[in-house]
Amino acid sequence: MSTGRRLRTRTGATTGARTVARTLLVAVVLSLAARPVAAHQFSSRFDAPIPLELLYGGAAVAVGATAVLLAAVDETPTLRRRLFAVPRSVGRAASAAARAAFFLAFVGVLVAGLVGPRAAAENFATLFTWSIWVKGVGLVAIAAGSPWWALSPWRTLYDALCRLEGGEIRLRAYPAGLGHWPALAWFVVLVGVAENLTQVPQLPTATAVVVAVYALVTLAGALLFGREWFERGDVFEVLYDLLGRTAPLSATPRDGGGWVVGLRAPWRDCSAPLSTRTLTAFVVAMVYTVTFDGFAESPLYQSLYFGVREAFGVGPSVSVVLYEAGLFGFLLAYVLVVVAVDRLTRLARGRSGSEGDGSRGDPEAKADGGGGRASDSVSPPPSAALAFGGTLLPIAAGYEVAHNYAFVATYVGRLPTLAGFDSADPLWWLSIPAFWISQVVLIVAGHVVAVVAADAAVRRRLTVGRIQSGDGTRRRAPSKRWALLAHAPLVALMVGYTALSLWVVSLPVAG
Repeated sequence: MSTGRRLRTRTGATTGARTVARTLLVAVVLSLAARPVAAHQFSSRFDAPIPLELLYGGAAVAVGATAVLLAAVDETPTLRRRLFAVPRSVGRAASAAARAAFFLAFVGVLVAGLVGPRAAAENFATLFTWSIWVKGVGLVAIAAGSPWWALSPWRTLYDALCRLEGGEIRLRAYPAGLGHWPALAWFVVLVGVAENLTQVPQLPTATAVVVAVYALVTLAGALLFGREWFERGDVFEVLYDLLGRTAPLSATPRDGGGWVVGLRAPWRDCSAPLSTRTLTAFVVAMVYTVTFDGFAESPLYQSLYFGVREAFGVGPSVSVVLYEAGLFGFLLAYVLVVVAVDRLTRLARGRSGSEGDGSRGDPEAKADGGGGRASDSVSPPPSAALAFGGTLLPIAAGYEVAHNYAFVATYVGRLPTLAGFDSADPLWWLSIPAFWISQVVLIVAGHVVAVVAADAAVRRRLTVGRIQSGDGTRRRAPSKRWALLAHAPLVALMVGYTALSLWVVSLPVAG
């Protein structure tokens, strides 16, 4: 490996370590005021752990499916099928209606939180914000792509101000070095700490204040930096956009207006490189936080929480420290894995011309010394942290659906009680055993999609930068043996995440 390559590898590892350190610092600083308690504290008839035989069976299926995929798939499968077209007028009307309805719901959260009933189960602010908004919109994004561009109340306010001004309002350009740090910081504070570890979801006034403060900060950011602030600073836009990459349904604009709705391979967008390292950290935080959310509801977590408090004589804020320590561990594990995969792919590209398969005489392999330097100089690959970050999204999405679909459905059914009607149970037909099986199937399905996405990302990285020689030949891609070897650390990480998710849903919920 050349000196330049070793320097780039060390620089990538150093940058990744800095990202981990900065993320942890943001988590510590922005969550010091939290007063931790236990998770959402919303309960339903599905608060029962899956049996251990389903845990072991799901883990075995995940490992077996991974082995079959890696051994049998020589090329990443693709899928794209058109279902139907949506006329422009219909699409615009639906978008306008959805935007108006969600904006009214946003106003309703503020009003109900300040003047409505104090009981969380009887207040629109608490019922709507944490279940239907935060979790429900995420489930829609996983199924059909992010709808937030149409729903965002801050975009609605900003667009109204721009119409009054007669053009886009932006005082300065968004600093490139800021990346997605604002969205990541808000994710840690709102989803990681406020939702999971504080009483805010149970307090209507606190919920309304949090929503109002976030709305003002986000609107101020948009007025300062323009619409790019929504793409990089709005935690909901970033979160739902990432979850939407796993959606099997897609809507693409067509010539003349309107959209075409179709099916697509859910791993397609997940195998594409991410744009910033902070966005990669955001993805890892998503995987970790939804897992922590489930773990924080278990008696095992309660024992750990009180054990640490007694051992060190600290207050309830130890729950935030436990969350941040776990986040740091997940980020560190990811950095170590991508550094290993990066070195293996570089080694594989360097050895691709010397495996006795006829590539020894390849003039391009000789031209760059067998190490790919000439091709890298033509088309340098993205950093490993960016190249593989999106491959974790299906794991996050699978567990997000498994962990939250019953929670969302339960509280959608409770909304009629706010108008004096009886509550409904949208999942009346779902038995407890069927619910258990769905948990395992969803988590394992997310794992399988993640493995396929990782396979595509590794293959792309192994062959990136190949160039045409003068006689039209191409440098040979590394062999399947090297592809499997380069893939191994990432697969091990995914199997670990999936096994952990299955173990979490096997834990009982603390009463």
